[in-house]
Amino acid sequence: MSILSNPKSDNKDKPKKSVVREWADAIVFAVIAATIIRWLFIEAFTIPTPSMEKSLLVGDFLFVSKIHYGPRTPKTPLQVPLTHQKIWGTDIPSYLDWIELPQFRLPGFSSVENNDVVVFNYPAESGHPTDLKTNYIKRCIGIGGDTLEIKNQQVFINGQAQAAPEHMQSSYFVTADNGISDRVLHKYDITDYDNYGNGLVVQTTPKNVETLQGLNFVKKVEPIEYPKSSESSNIFPQSKRFDWSLDNFGPLYIPKEGDQISINEENLILYKTAILEYEGNKNAEIKDGKLFIDGNQVSEYTFKQNYYFMMGDNRHNSQDSRIWGFVPEDHILGKGLLIWWSIDPNGGLADIFSRVRWDRLFNVIR
Repeated sequence: MSILSNPKSDNKDKPKKSVVREWADAIVFAVIAATIIRWLFIEAFTIPTPSMEKSLLVGDFLFVSKIHYGPRTPKTPLQVPLTHQKIWGTDIPSYLDWIELPQFRLPGFSSVENNDVVVFNYPAESGHPTDLKTNYIKRCIGIGGDTLEIKNQQVFINGQAQAAPEHMQSSYFVTADNGISDRVLHKYDITDYDNYGNGLVVQTTPKNVETLQGLNFVKKVEPIEYPKSSESSNIFPQSKRFDWSLDNFGPLYIPKEGDQISINEENLILYKTAILEYEGNKNAEIKDGKLFIDGNQVSEYTFKQNYYFMMGDNRHNSQDSRIWGFVPEDHILGKGLLIWWSIDPNGGLADIFSRVRWDRLFNVIR
């Protein structure tokens, strides 16, 4: 004989969750949901430096899409959820590198294109796994398969001159009869400047230059340009063989997956970092100007992934590919979508509402 239980009786016997347990369950669910959304779909970032001004401002808060280029599988699984390198407000590492998994990219619905604003892990950083290197945001100037050259600040891709970003900045030397007040600089949204001799070195847009030239107390506005050989020791690939500068750079071929190059002196200088550090070659080394992989000398090399060339829109105040070289595809994090909040970092709590840049809210990033 079977005995049927009474559902009502079972519900009465079931202990009721405490308030603490309900809150704990809700928090765990929220953390799991936020972690999945952050990994697969979209992540929030803030702009801490002026390298993209005036396209993106210090104090802009962004949404960055992971699904455009495809989300990456985690490389470092032992990590406190919703953190990056450190636990919030501390210097305590937020991860353990005891386990490092192979990293793959899930399908996306687009690939990185020229002029995309891209978030990526800073490739030249050491001491962290790939997915936990510092996040940078720049504009993709060149993609794998492109030949890039900069002549007198003008960017050329495959021999074709490229339109400058709408809000691109560079350096100018401004002299005026009695100097330029902070009020005037603020009026024309010039926030990045230094006193130099009898004038100012300012970072600003060509549109602002035209305005400054029309002011009766401004004597002269002169563009500052870095000629070839002026700073080659600080410019990629940091070799005397190449006399490149920030404003006169290349030509440089950007590798794509499947490209094969001959191993010679020039190619080793240009691509050695990619081959030795980014390609996953565990036993690669250069000895006496020759490349060895697994103990065997290699005369040709085939690239395993795509590479990109990134630049900041604030062209003379940006640490970018002109200094440290290529960004590998496995370092690409996502595409900048829109600005969801923006606040001027200067000022106090008392005037916080006046510091909000209301005109920037929900602007699409271009």
